[in-house]
Amino acid sequence: MDIPDNLKYSSEHEWLAANGKSAKVGITGYAAEQIGDIVFVELPKVGSMVTAGVSFGVIEAVKSVSELFAPVSGKVTAINERVAKEPELVTAAPYGDGWLIEIEMSDAGESAALKDAAGYRDLIAGLQ
Repeated sequence: MDIPDNLKYSSEHEWLAANGKSAKVGITGYAAEQIGDIVFVELPKVGSMVTAGVSFGVIEAVKSVSELFAPVSGKVTAINERVAKEPELVTAAPYGDGWLIEIEMSDAGESAALKDAAGYRDLIAGLQ
């Protein structure tokens, strides 16, 4: 399973790619596999505030609905319009074209609480 080393990971299976105060957020490949065929993605509006650990959206699959949780707090500066039209991108390319939102982090230090790739591998190994 692909777990990129350059990202940070939450216990709720979201990833964070920080670039200064800006960060892209998506779900991990593991989460995408567990959810299955995604048919709908609900994301917040640009300008919305998100809070670390709090739900910011929903992913609906053929057999389940899963909440999305913000790995850090901040203001949503962009959403991936493509996943609204092509939700299967989240499963097909969770670390690429399937990203979900971009956040201007209110406290970049919050990302220190997230797991690195090795820590995330340990987390999912304990779930299998």
